[in-house]
Amino acid sequence: MIAVFHSHHAWFFAIFFFCAILVFANVVHYILFRVLKRKETQMAGLGWGFQQYLGRPARAIFFLTCLLIALPFVPLSSNLAHLIRQGFVMAMVVALGWFVVGCIYVLQAALLRKYDITAADNVRARSIHTQFQVFRRMLIAFVVVIDIGALLWTFNDPRIWHYGSGLLASAGIATLVLATAAKSTASNFFAGLQIAFTEPIRIEDVVIVEGEWGRIEEITSSYVVVRIWDLRRLIVPLSYFIENPFQNWTRQSADLLGTAFLYVDYSIPVEELRKQLDVIVHPAPQWDGKVCVLQVTNLTDRSMEIRCLVSTRNSGEGFDLRCLVREKMIAWIKENYPDAFPTTRFASRPESGPGALEISTPHPSS
Repeated sequence: MIAVFHSHHAWFFAIFFFCAILVFANVVHYILFRVLKRKETQMAGLGWGFQQYLGRPARAIFFLTCLLIALPFVPLSSNLAHLIRQGFVMAMVVALGWFVVGCIYVLQAALLRKYDITAADNVRARSIHTQFQVFRRMLIAFVVVIDIGALLWTFNDPRIWHYGSGLLASAGIATLVLATAAKSTASNFFAGLQIAFTEPIRIEDVVIVEGEWGRIEEITSSYVVVRIWDLRRLIVPLSYFIENPFQNWTRQSADLLGTAFLYVDYSIPVEELRKQLDVIVHPAPQWDGKVCVLQVTNLTDRSMEIRCLVSTRNSGEGFDLRCLVREKMIAWIKENYPDAFPTTRFASRPESGPGALEISTPHPSS
């Protein structure tokens, strides 16, 4: 009877101790992340994402810590207690790996918050975002490998370490075999490293791929997502951007020169068109104030080709300004010189008949 009482007393004490530690851990977790959230709110633009990336793994670590602290007070057999403790330690290793991955995301948010990708001149920002995406995936893969190794080290059995070493060696050989068999996957991996260092493309670059105009939306470890202007998504392998030519409109800077062509009759005064282009472009919010030129670039048998050359801060504004120039110039020509649009002229020739010119041929005299 006394043994049963002591057993129930031990269980009650273990449960009470576990609940007390759990409440304490939750209070500490709540206060800590509440303070961090308030700091993020007070400091505009901080946005490191502590709660988003570290909240859940930290809670899991606190909970497993409570279990490990309370476990020695639970009246269990030594074998069962050792087995349960081994499971908790393995779960702790996984939670720590999860926490480190969250720290990588927090580090990314901390480093990238100074580089605004939505700015007008965002070449440097897009470069940093692209490089850190590749580095983040590499760091996460490294953490996963270390975490698996740590899981093997939790077993205090040299045989398991031996089997683990053999497994890793076999995995290395298998990786070489698979890399040889899957050449496209390996080429995409190395292409990703080349893209990260040489930067032929970056996040939000404006490119023309396979005849489609779009922006680089995402760069993964095997493919690139191009957001087409009509919101379609073009999925392109990474190796494509290393092995094939493509157009990158924002390689060095985001500003571009845009052209709008007009085809008008020879009778229109070009100088008046040039003045009207200045009237249209100068107040336009899309114009960056650098280039506004009108030139006659070609002549045909029916019309003149006039090129309106304007500059903008980025390709999106360039497209809008070119459309604006076409619309306003056509409207102005229609209002002021309606006869200056290209026309086809016809000339009539005199018909043969009594009124036609007669040519007489001399006759020899008799």
